[in-house]
Amino acid sequence: MSAIADIVRDPVRLAALDAHNILDTAPEEGFDDIVQLATQLCQTPVALVSLVAADRQWFKARVGFPHCETDLNSSVCAHALAEPDLLVIPDLTVDPRTEANPLVTGDPYIRFYAGAPLRTAEGQVIGSLCVIDTAPRPSGLTEAQASNLKALARQVMSQLDLRRAVAGRDALLAEQAVVQHTRETLHRTQMAISEAGGDLDAILKILIDGAMEAVSEADGGAVELVDGKALDYRAVAGTLKAFRGQRVPLEGSLSGACFQSRKPLLVPDVRVDLRVNQLRAERMKLRSCVTVPVFRGRKSIGVLKLQSSRPDAFTERHLQVARLFAGAASAGLIEAREAAAQRAVQASESRYRAVFESATDYAIIVIDLDGHVIDWNEGATRILGWTPEDICGKPADVFFTPEDRAADIPAQEMHSALTEGRGIDERWHLRKGGERFWAAGEMMAVRDEAGTAIGFVKILRDRTDQHLAGQALAEAEERLRQAQAAGGVGLFTIDLADNVLTPTPEFCRLYGLPERASYPATAFEGLIIPEDAHLISTAETRREGEPPRDVEYRIRRPDTGELRWIARKGEIERDPAGRPMRFSGIARDVTEQRQAIDALARSDERFRTILDTVEAAFAIVQVKFDADDEPVDYRFVEANPAFEREAGVNLRGKWVTEFAPDLERFWFETYGRVAKTREPANFENYAEAFGRWFEVRAVPVGDPVEQQIAIFFNDVTARRVAEERLRASEALARENVERVQLALAAGAIIGTWHWDLPTDRFTIDEAFASAFGLDPALGREGIPLAQIVATVHPDDQAGLAEAINEAVARGGAYAHQYRTRRADGKYYWLEANGRVDHGPDGTPLSFPGVLLDVEARRAVEAERDRAAADLRALNETLEQHVAERTAELMKAEELLRQSQKMEAVGQLTGGLAHDFNNLLAGISGSLELMQTRMSQGRLNDLDRYMTVAQGAAKRAAALTHRLLAFSRRQTLDPKPTNVNRLVLEMEELIRRTIGPQIALEVVGAAGLWPTLIDPGQLENALLNLCINARDAMPDGGRITIEISNKWLDRPAAIKHEIPEGQYLSLCVTDTGTGMPPEVIAKVFEPFFTTKPLGEGTGLGLSMIYGFARQSGGQVRIYSEVGLGTTVCLYLPRHYGETDEDDAVGMLAEVARAKDGETVLIVDDEPSVRMLVTEVLEDLGYTAIEAADSVAGLKVLQSDVRIDLLVTDVGLPGGMNGRQMADAGRERRPDLKVLFITGYAENAFLGNGHLEPGMQVLTKPFAMEALASRIKDLIHAP
Repeated sequence: MSAIADIVRDPVRLAALDAHNILDTAPEEGFDDIVQLATQLCQTPVALVSLVAADRQWFKARVGFPHCETDLNSSVCAHALAEPDLLVIPDLTVDPRTEANPLVTGDPYIRFYAGAPLRTAEGQVIGSLCVIDTAPRPSGLTEAQASNLKALARQVMSQLDLRRAVAGRDALLAEQAVVQHTRETLHRTQMAISEAGGDLDAILKILIDGAMEAVSEADGGAVELVDGKALDYRAVAGTLKAFRGQRVPLEGSLSGACFQSRKPLLVPDVRVDLRVNQLRAERMKLRSCVTVPVFRGRKSIGVLKLQSSRPDAFTERHLQVARLFAGAASAGLIEAREAAAQRAVQASESRYRAVFESATDYAIIVIDLDGHVIDWNEGATRILGWTPEDICGKPADVFFTPEDRAADIPAQEMHSALTEGRGIDERWHLRKGGERFWAAGEMMAVRDEAGTAIGFVKILRDRTDQHLAGQALAEAEERLRQAQAAGGVGLFTIDLADNVLTPTPEFCRLYGLPERASYPATAFEGLIIPEDAHLISTAETRREGEPPRDVEYRIRRPDTGELRWIARKGEIERDPAGRPMRFSGIARDVTEQRQAIDALARSDERFRTILDTVEAAFAIVQVKFDADDEPVDYRFVEANPAFEREAGVNLRGKWVTEFAPDLERFWFETYGRVAKTREPANFENYAEAFGRWFEVRAVPVGDPVEQQIAIFFNDVTARRVAEERLRASEALARENVERVQLALAAGAIIGTWHWDLPTDRFTIDEAFASAFGLDPALGREGIPLAQIVATVHPDDQAGLAEAINEAVARGGAYAHQYRTRRADGKYYWLEANGRVDHGPDGTPLSFPGVLLDVEARRAVEAERDRAAADLRALNETLEQHVAERTAELMKAEELLRQSQKMEAVGQLTGGLAHDFNNLLAGISGSLELMQTRMSQGRLNDLDRYMTVAQGAAKRAAALTHRLLAFSRRQTLDPKPTNVNRLVLEMEELIRRTIGPQIALEVVGAAGLWPTLIDPGQLENALLNLCINARDAMPDGGRITIEISNKWLDRPAAIKHEIPEGQYLSLCVTDTGTGMPPEVIAKVFEPFFTTKPLGEGTGLGLSMIYGFARQSGGQVRIYSEVGLGTTVCLYLPRHYGETDEDDAVGMLAEVARAKDGETVLIVDDEPSVRMLVTEVLEDLGYTAIEAADSVAGLKVLQSDVRIDLLVTDVGLPGGMNGRQMADAGRERRPDLKVLFITGYAENAFLGNGHLEPGMQVLTKPFAMEALASRIKDLIHAP
């Protein structure tokens, strides 16, 4: 069939068919007679004259067949194209070419076919004359029938050739008639112009009427004459009658392009021509046109334009006709010019002096044949500056610019005046003082009665303002045109007579309708949602002349179903009688602007609510400066309630000196410096006028000219007083601690304890533990009180219990003596001294104290009592100050964390916006190019643009992973990992990355412990460390990667700030430049980098730090300037075997679902649900979608089969994904769950601990990875 298809699509054969212009024509008797004769001669019920086109077969004549055409799949005649003589198929059901033909296997069940090719004189087969039967004919046709069928086929071709010849003759006759009509019209036009007596307006009217008669396709015409930098509609006809006097600029218009090039223009469709002002074209109903220059002699003075409201209305013939008529007018225009010149000379003789003296708005200059000024009116003095006495007798070129004098413009003007009657002058000129101005005028020759030139008259008028306004208008029109094209502005016009809307393509696109030349106005009105129906214009309001003019309403796009906001502006156009004719205007999509405005309003409301409710005082002040630019006062423009509470008065609109005239100079200078330098300031200062300390942050806001700043401040008087008390308390505490240490050293105190009563956690120091033979580590972790009491003498245990219970219930000081068994097994007397602290509600909270050895002092009772009393007082004071200091330190630490957090947020915001804007530019640019190439049909480049967009998306995902790693919220996929193998697999990549000038050494460890980490994140961390090392060695060097097992004991673990135990260490060492201590202290901060601008993001080490801490490990850096740097990762040992790497194949390689397997997808993002559903359905799964947790839980609680739940973690509806899954497992205990999320909401996922049958997949993910994970989960035991 492919060979037949090639014959069918042969362009030469199709051209031969098109040349007959036969397809889709009406039935003709000659062809009908032939098929009737064919059925009789061949004794068949069906006969057809079949013509085979590129996409169908069409029947010019048919008998016994209901259809006038069929598609090519149903064509048997297509096989006749390849036959040299006659195609006969006795039984169509057994012939492999036709056994599957729809007309054979279905109605009308044809069985027999015979077809004679219809061959042109050039040998091209364009179809066949065929006969068809519904019964097979094993013997085919008789010899006579075959001969008759071929003869009839030749008759068909004769009929086609005859028809083609007749059509050609008719076309030629019609063309001759048009030519004759054009000649007659042109002749009449020429005669009328010759009889016009040089009347310019009459000549132009005759010209446009004749051209319109000759070119009947034109529905409007105009003769536009040049006037300065514009063309004036001087004579108009048809649809352009209303535009007489209209001016269009030479620059940026079709007529201007024709005039300036002096070449005719044929424009099939102005909507695709960038030279056309689309708004003006819509108003003039211009869609296609021909424009030719009009000459007077050899000079172009304007253009003749014929236009139509239809595209492609004109051909080259029409262009030539227009040129003929423009040429016919040339002689008349010369005559008109001469007549006008004669009239001007005659009139000048009588009016010269009056005009010369009174025309003060015009400079009238009389020049002799040598170019010298001989007369000069008052207007010339006013405009040019010279008096007649100054200028007369001097060359007239003094008021021409140097460049015009160099180009000999004055002489050219005089030559034009002598040869053409006048010299047009529109250019820059000079005044006496050298100032330039734009003048419009002309120079004419002055002749005597014999016609001999005796001098010149030059008339000028200052048109500088008009010239600049014209330039501004042209620039504005060009900007408007560009804005319409680039800004998504659609234009429309509704003709009130027929209620038909004529839109631009952009207008159709805005409303989601196919591009068309016109629509019923109701087609657009029906798109507006019912709630906004009152905002639209209707036929009734337009007829009344009162439609809504400037509105914003919502539409439901028919192509996408989206709800979009449209801003529409329109105006009523009226006829001379004031009756409404048209409603025209523009529309644009403002959905994003409305969303932004709504978001801004919500943001403003949130901001206002925050300012009104926040405890911190806030105000905006305007700083006042004196004549010496010194700040002398400031006025409160805005102030929140907290500010008013702090100040005790409403200060809005007041100057600070009104209520604090003695305010310190410091405040004015500080606020004035911020207002002038625009640099923020943070400080604490004491205000004597208020008697309080204030913590202040001042930042500039608004326009610098307004000199306004925003100030945030808190009254920190209490804190400053507390800090002073704390410093005194700390000094006293240090003295008390020294006393306790001396007592411990002297043996007076055995040890100390602290008992946390709510948790019953009893901790002791090493001295206490040593005295009682206890493990010091156990004492630090906490031991039960019963274990301590077990060492008390049996006779003393009851009294001790009673004393403890009484002290706990009462609170306050505690003292009791008893005997205890110490490490040597003997009992010794000791005294316990402490204090029970109660909470505000009376709940016992803590019980600290000390143990005193009183064995040697029991005989010295008085001394013991005094020492005990002193120690009790000391203990109470110590505990009180320690508690106060602890509270102050916790508060200071919280303030420091908040400050660091705000600083990190600022850094992250700037860096994140820069990186993501770059990546989004790559993605959006690639998508736009893909859309453009698809609209152009250029599909070969799509893979390249897809690759660019996917690469940018992956880099964006990598950046997100880095940021989440820093914030320790990245979703990690921890697996038991062999770090030796991971490093060896990365060795080649690292070598290529660092380059040949740097040596790489990898030192592995035998018997290396596995670690439970995310392998991908460890690879990323290792590569980052090696890149940093490479950058620190610009002249080359060595990088060493060392992996080893580490056992950190308690001192080492404390130093590394991690629990003691077994760790795996991964260290990267370079021989580079090293880092000073101040740089080492900041390397883990986000966006901190020592690399030049554009060569580093500053996220590498911060990401590594976040990853290590989230994995339960630590990062340490060791460096010396000039020697190099070592960075070590410490990762906890994993007690178990390592897993093999998961392989992700192609989507097509993933095993398909078993019958009935069903997956529920819950995600509030429609695009994610769509993608997941597409993947599942491609693999044969039944997919059920839900947009929130309520809908998802409803499905889970139903009886529908669910094999797997795929859900986002953050969901609307009151529950997150984990809560919904847990609720679903109450009904379906074996429900398997796959969480898909952008980051690990640890609180939602159970702090990383998932139950069996649950897994996490981080967005963005490859579709292959999703499909593989779904298959593994469903089929897992």
